[in-house]
Amino acid sequence: MINRIRDIRAQKGWTLAQVAAACDPPTTAQTIGRLETGMRNLSLIWMNRIAAALQVEPEVLLRSESAEEPTITAVLTAKGVDAPHRQTDAVLPTAIAGDGALRVLAIEAAAGDYRSGDQVWLREWPLDNAAAILNRDVLAPLPGGRFAFGRLIGHADDRVSLLPPGSGQKQLNVSEPAWIAVAEMLVRKL
Repeated sequence: MINRIRDIRAQKGWTLAQVAAACDPPTTAQTIGRLETGMRNLSLIWMNRIAAALQVEPEVLLRSESAEEPTITAVLTAKGVDAPHRQTDAVLPTAIAGDGALRVLAIEAAAGDYRSGDQVWLREWPLDNAAAILNRDVLAPLPGGRFAFGRLIGHADDRVSLLPPGSGQKQLNVSEPAWIAVAEMLVRKL
């Protein structure tokens, strides 16, 4: 099995110290470094603890040596395309994101930045934390099995205001949505 803790930590932009502090109980950056490099044995207890700190499922932290996982082949920089500094697994953003159920919005008709055939992957977000996702695209349920999708431009206690992606569309106000889901990833075939 190949340990992917460093790849996931780097993709989330966390330092060793941040992971160590997020563990329950907190540990040291040195311990996390030893666990991710294999200098210390990664037990099930440590695996569960680190997975909880990184907000991923424990099985994401390891991969089989025989599995053909994609790796980062090249990096586009301001100076051009370079080889990566070291071999790194390409971990799907949906595997390393936080809590909340995943939802997918299929785009059938082009609107704003979205093209026909796109898929928008969204993660449910607590309504009481809506201020943290202002100006992000969200999906919210409406009565009767319908939905509203657009840029979150405002929120009050039990209401969210969305601006749909199409030009000339009016602001939508959704009262007491059962949930809201924020866009995390756009999947577009080339």
